[in-house]
Amino acid sequence: MAGRYAPKTVLAHLIQRRNQTYSEIVAEFVELGGTITERHLRRLASGERAGTTPQTRRTLQRMFGKPVEELLAPYVAEQAAQVVPAPAASGRITTGNEMEVLDMAASRARAFALAAQSGLGSEAMEQVYDDVRHAAQAYPQRPLPEILGQLVETQDLVFGLLESRQRPEHHRQLYFLAGVTGGLLAKASHDLGNPHAALTQARTAFMCADNADHHGLRAWVRGLQSLVSYWAGNPHDSVRYAQLGAGYAEQANSTTSVWLPVSEARAWAALGNPEATRAALERAEEAWNSVQNDDLDAMGGLCTFGRNRQLYYAADALAQLPGEVEQAQRYSTQAVDAYTDESHPEWAFGDAAGSHAAMAITRIASGELDGAADALAPVLTLPTERRINGVVHSARRVHQALRQSGRADDARELQEEIESFTRTPMQSFPR
Repeated sequence: MAGRYAPKTVLAHLIQRRNQTYSEIVAEFVELGGTITERHLRRLASGERAGTTPQTRRTLQRMFGKPVEELLAPYVAEQAAQVVPAPAASGRITTGNEMEVLDMAASRARAFALAAQSGLGSEAMEQVYDDVRHAAQAYPQRPLPEILGQLVETQDLVFGLLESRQRPEHHRQLYFLAGVTGGLLAKASHDLGNPHAALTQARTAFMCADNADHHGLRAWVRGLQSLVSYWAGNPHDSVRYAQLGAGYAEQANSTTSVWLPVSEARAWAALGNPEATRAALERAEEAWNSVQNDDLDAMGGLCTFGRNRQLYYAADALAQLPGEVEQAQRYSTQAVDAYTDESHPEWAFGDAAGSHAAMAITRIASGELDGAADALAPVLTLPTERRINGVVHSARRVHQALRQSGRADDARELQEEIESFTRTPMQSFPR
């Protein structure tokens, strides 16, 4: 049975009242179509964690008969008379959403496959890989509130597997997957405007990359650290991280060998160094001659770096340099065109928005205020859940360019639209 400690949450109290072990609760959870690890459940019950996916919230409510907000609330003894355990859930599905039902069934099958083996077999290991791959591919294309809970639970799952006894041959693979999930959560923390949490996740991801002895993963994490530092207004750190990853990228020959120098180029541009910017852009282009996709690139999505993102990064870098307006216009036009097809595997709403912002800045530099407004229009219509940190900062750069152009009065309406847009970034979105 769950230990007879003083319960910290209503959920912990109800679990005690049921006289069941945590593993028994998890088994019942899986039977109802949910997915949760014993570690995750213990952290919820102890009050250490509050984040859950919509599916987890629904299943907990069915099991205990109370909304998750009440279940995770602090428990006090005076509540005992009011807190009554719910009868066992009937298992009847009432969502009316067939796709949601199928997702629940897939989650149940996944949890069963992992729980049915004392050590990970090949099928179970493939399932964990598939979970992480799915998160990596979904990340650039779906709003963060839709995937954050599942991403956290996937990291929890991988950490839990590492903490349990596994076959030696699986430890390296699990550390690789832990590094990827940590990197994705570093990006999530950055997107929510929390660079401290982002760099904390990235350091753990780098440790996992070391334990996996994976050069491509080491280089990728350095790229994430460079990205976080760049948008946090620390271009010197951004250059440093990009350069720290260069040796790993050279050994991996993965697409990180393109990402790191083009990331360095953006940081040099922010520091006002056109020579270093151009040199880094040239190194990025030359790197394609030796690129060979590795198993990290095979994850897709945020784990690989393609030509479209290279165009956006180059446009973003050159748009910051007054003497590179013509080149910036060329790259930004190509980047915007590259991101018009939302069905393309490389499409990413954040990079598409950044490309439009770079185009707007180059048009301001050319005195085309109407053209700048047209370029930025798709960005300003993004819903709140897609206003990630980098997108908001890109819009603010356009505002700054208007202010510095000497034609702020002529562009007052556009400035006001940008101010309205940036007042509601994604971190203010109710999740």
